[in-house]
Amino acid sequence: MILSCRRRRASRGGNNKSELLDGNLHMEITIPSHFQCPISLDLMKDPVTLSTGITYDRESIEKWIEAGNQTCPASNQVLTSLDQIPNHAIRRMIQDWCVENRSYGIERIPTPRIPVTHYEVSKICSRIAVSTQRGDHKSCRELVGKIKAWGKESDRNRRCVVNNGTGYQLPETFHSFASTVSFEKHVDLLKEILSVLAWTFPLGEEGQSKLGSETSLGGMVWLLKSGDLSARQNAVLVLKELLSLNQRHVDSLAKIEGVAEALVQIIREPICPKATRASLTTIFYMISPSATGVRFTSRFVELGLVPLILEILVDAEKGICERTLGVLAGICDSKEGREEAYKSALTMPLLVKKMLRISKLATEFAVCILWKLCRKDKKDEGGVIVEALQAGALQKLLVLLQVGCGESIKEKATELLKLLNVHRIRLDCVDPSMDFKYLKRPF
Repeated sequence: MILSCRRRRASRGGNNKSELLDGNLHMEITIPSHFQCPISLDLMKDPVTLSTGITYDRESIEKWIEAGNQTCPASNQVLTSLDQIPNHAIRRMIQDWCVENRSYGIERIPTPRIPVTHYEVSKICSRIAVSTQRGDHKSCRELVGKIKAWGKESDRNRRCVVNNGTGYQLPETFHSFASTVSFEKHVDLLKEILSVLAWTFPLGEEGQSKLGSETSLGGMVWLLKSGDLSARQNAVLVLKELLSLNQRHVDSLAKIEGVAEALVQIIREPICPKATRASLTTIFYMISPSATGVRFTSRFVELGLVPLILEILVDAEKGICERTLGVLAGICDSKEGREEAYKSALTMPLLVKKMLRISKLATEFAVCILWKLCRKDKKDEGGVIVEALQAGALQKLLVLLQVGCGESIKEKATELLKLLNVHRIRLDCVDPSMDFKYLKRPF
């Protein structure tokens, strides 16, 4: 392999004055073949040797094995063992070569950390189980901190942690210490567990059961309301993942006071975009069609969520925009939710603006909201329908049908066009000749 780089040369001119020459020297450096990974052909950063005696870069060979291959890529021999032995000799030679060529812009590769093994993770989980039974929160916190440190080192370590017992043991420990009378004494441990659980999903059935218990949910909601910024972020991330796995946890969540207020607060005073997206997703699951969902919807409307998310929708990025429209679509299933949407002057202009601009999902949510608002308004004076016409909904829906959409959205768009057409001829503000003005305009 040829590695090219440019090297600037400086030289002194006459009359004792320094000048920087503009000329550049093009240098070509050949990487020794035994320093290259046979799979990626790149310079190896963490060379390991297989049972066949051939050395590969750890990341490349792990991807090969994880894909289900049981042979050595270079020799095609069947691997008698999947063990990967670090080749320290080659690694030191590569580091020395990098140092020798540093003047050409080559950086020395860092000495890699030895990745965690399945045995180490299983052993730590066993020790956490013993400490949990003894009620030793200090020991548990130290052990969970070690798992957290492993996860920070590499994605490979995270996969190893996820696949070796943490999905059950950490929820078990969280449940155990959240159920104690002296709950606040164990807050630091609970925060540490949530910081790890935030990246260990999906959990097994037993882990979900423990983490979805009313006791564990109560602990998460407490941190959601009273924790520091990091704890609140991790709590909402875990809550979001938990509800995505099983909707039955929504019923347990309904028994805990303050959860709706805490989620709205994260949206009103954002911690970071990731936390905002997680909070909106959690709300979306909570207002799903059910008796519990109806109660949550009413509570979110009382807390002023509708005008709040409409303000966010004005200049939200794609992920937040999709989730915001999804939440608004759910809220508009209720009469009070639609009434709040009717009140805002932003509703119609934003819905029409977001159609065909953000993504297919955002367009579908926008059409659903528009359909719910206009369909309920058709028996009244048609004020909402008039607003939709003035905002340009007719043109956007025509474009949507032209470019194509799903059958369900197509039916809603067709029904909307019929409703809009009834009122269109009565409006002086809408020019019938403008219906197809935007058909060729990119959105």
